[in-house]
Amino acid sequence: MSTKPCVLIVDDEIRSLEALERVLEEDFEVLRATSAAAAEALLAREWVQVILCDQRMPETTGVEFLTRVRRQWPDVIRMILSGYTDSEDLIDAVNEAGIYQFISKPWTPSDLLLKLHNAVELFRLQRENEQLSIELKLKPSTLTDSLQHKRRILQARFDWDQGIVRAPDSPLAAVCDTVRTVSGYDVNVLVSGESGTGKELFARALHYNSPRSDKPFVAENCGALPDELLESELFGHKRGAFTGAVEDRVGLFERADGGTIFLDEVGDISPAFQVKLLRVLQEGEIRPLGSNTRRSVDVRVLAATHRNLKEEVRAGRFRQDLYYRLATISIAIPPLRDRRGDIGVLAKALLDDAMRTLGKSVRGFSREALSCLQAYDWPGNVRELQNEVKRMLVLATGDELGAEWISPHILRGTTEEAADALDLLAGLDGSLKERMESLEARIVKETLIRHRWNKTRAAQELGLSRVGLRSKLERYGLEKIEQIAEWAGHG
Repeated sequence: MSTKPCVLIVDDEIRSLEALERVLEEDFEVLRATSAAAAEALLAREWVQVILCDQRMPETTGVEFLTRVRRQWPDVIRMILSGYTDSEDLIDAVNEAGIYQFISKPWTPSDLLLKLHNAVELFRLQRENEQLSIELKLKPSTLTDSLQHKRRILQARFDWDQGIVRAPDSPLAAVCDTVRTVSGYDVNVLVSGESGTGKELFARALHYNSPRSDKPFVAENCGALPDELLESELFGHKRGAFTGAVEDRVGLFERADGGTIFLDEVGDISPAFQVKLLRVLQEGEIRPLGSNTRRSVDVRVLAATHRNLKEEVRAGRFRQDLYYRLATISIAIPPLRDRRGDIGVLAKALLDDAMRTLGKSVRGFSREALSCLQAYDWPGNVRELQNEVKRMLVLATGDELGAEWISPHILRGTTEEAADALDLLAGLDGSLKERMESLEARIVKETLIRHRWNKTRAAQELGLSRVGLRSKLERYGLEKIEQIAEWAGHG
């Protein structure tokens, strides 16, 4: 039995059928029919996922045939192929036959294959959704227990006390206190902070510790979409509202009804969309694209931005009234460079996650590695630290993550953008000689770390004798660091 998805092509012209079959036969099991009656006979005995039908046939039109198919075999994905672009045909195809795609002739093989693969994927998703609906009916008590268990896990994960990883004296403690105070009140909250600081983590903590915790939490990155798509994502649309809107779509505000919506990078939305969002927040109603009907929604809005919205308001780029709607309470997340005490505990927690995800285990970080990680400014914040920990784990060959596996720019204690020697010198303090010595000390230290404090290899790379290297170690106080590294390696 073939494992390929089955496509039925219907056309009264034999040459057209042959051309289609040549293109499709490698990826699909292809059935052919030269009439609607023959196609219906095949549908009665074969398991067909997709029908690709010509619109103009002698005894009937493709729309009329597929309208009958929709009534008798509603799961089959229906597609029309036509050399005509009659607008009435298009309207009938969408409204009467529930057509998934209207493909114009002449078609291209790559475009046709892509659309058919998408149609097969839609068929698969429909079947999964149907199976899930059956399971929901058969096992309501089991699913309820499972759902409650997952909610307890989420609440523990986003608990302000245990779920948010930080050192005992972390500046995040004050932020977590604010979250604990605010989460129980049904007010909008604006979370600000640099990219990668964990703004969504705090938004989820606000939700899962609130009275709305048993309702949906949905999130959208507002800076990633143009206005029309963002409006569709948030407020929904009706079928035919714009090109590609082949079915009704429920927006995130409606999906979050009773719960929480998280609008990430809200500072990046256009002035025009700011007006639409303000209207929704003021009126508590959304109107899907292409609809004349407004729908009431009960949603708590949590927003986040890497921008300073007060400055954006003063510059006229962000509406003041929208700002006050969003920022009933404001929470600022400090960057990782301002809470270096968190780096060690965060790195260990991220390593635990990475080991579970990647299926690779190590004992942990060496003392030297943790020291190097804490010395770096982390412009990408927690997200950058997470990526570095994963990189170290993947590359490491021993049972411990030593400093030699850290990226060179992190060992130098600089960002990649400032790794150029001239930029680095300009950022140092003191006379030219002092700056040059500081740079030299960094280079020597970074080279030794990469070579696991093997002085012979480091001296060779730097073009120094062992005596010359030893002199620089003494001069820059690196001997103490070397002793610590050796002690940690034998501990």
